[in-house]
This record gives sequence, structure tokens and C-alpha cells, in this order.
Amino acid sequence: MRIITGSARGYVLETLKGDDTRPTTDRVKQGVFSALQFEIEGRQVLDLFAGSGQLGLEALSRGASRCVLVDKDMDAVAVIRRNLSGMARRDSELTKKARILSSHALDYLAQTKDRYDIAFLDPPYASNLLVSSLQAVCNHMNPGGVIVCESDADADLPNQVGRFALSRVYRYGRVHIWIYRWTNDGTDTALTPKSE
Repeated sequence: MRIITGSARGYVLETLKGDDTRPTTDRVKQGVFSALQFEIEGRQVLDLFAGSGQLGLEALSRGASRCVLVDKDMDAVAVIRRNLSGMARRDSELTKKARILSSHALDYLAQTKDRYDIAFLDPPYASNLLVSSLQAVCNHMNPGGVIVCESDADADLPNQVGRFALSRVYRYGRVHIWIYRWTNDGTDTALTPKSE
């Protein structure tokens, strides 16, 4: 895994050892950032279930103004810190823009008052946390925001959550990327299932 572009382009990221964490592949990450390429610079970003931090760190390399990276695993937090430190050798400003937290995702969302323009949600596939964290993060998004979810092919996510409507689903084998975008139509439903 590497930083694809931006101020830390080409930096090789450390990944977590073992099978507990499933890193986003470079191919999937390239697709995500192609979909967001003109929306990152100057934005406030949340990388929930951050793992090695590669999505949030990629956003920082591409000009995000701030990124909060959250993971409950202390080994993950240590890897994120090492990755950020390595990237800072290329761009020392990155360390000022990143905040790394050891916290359960839902606990963090329950207590924070922070708001974001872009949120990445990539919980372990078997955790059943994707829908609940998607619902919770909606309350912390700025108007015009984007929520990006990663799931396996078996996941069934709603068409609408709060003010966010499903805009696009990208499929990379068994990995699915769900892009939710802020809607300005006055809809504020808790959860609208997909129509059959």
C-alpha cells in the first residue's frame, strides 16, 4: 500500500499484521479518490475504523485541511502514528492536520461535537457496525458532505440515511464502495430502505 498522489506521493504505508484488519486495496482506494478528486482540498475528513490510516492519510496528502483518524485497536493507532511520522518527512505540515484517536467508533460519534465534509466508514465486514455508524455519522456532517462506505458484496445498505442519499455504488469484485451525498430536498428520514 502506498500514498497515490499529493504531497506524500509514493510513500509506502505500514499495514497491520494478522487477519483482524483488512486493508483497502490500492485499486479500490484509487477508485474512491477518483470519485472524490475535486472535493478533498481544504476539507474536514473523518476516517472511522481507520486501520492503518490509509484513507485519511491519502486525503491529507491530497490537501484536506484536517483529518481525524479513529480506531479502537492500540496496534492500529501505533501504525497510524508511524505512517504519519514517515509521511511528515516529505511534508511536515501533515502532522499539524491529523488527530489520531483510540476509541470505539460509536463511542466517538456519541461524544464528539466535530463536524466533517467527508467521512470514510470501513468497519470489519463481520462486525455489523456499518449501518449503525452510517446513521450516527450523519449527525456530524456538514451540508454538502460525502460519506464513503466500504463493504463486502453481501451488505445491503439503505438508499437514504438522514439527509444523505445513496449516489453511487462501485463494485470491485466482492468489495463494494457506497457513496452517499447530502441532499437539499428537506428529507430528514432516519433510514429509507432500498426499493426492490
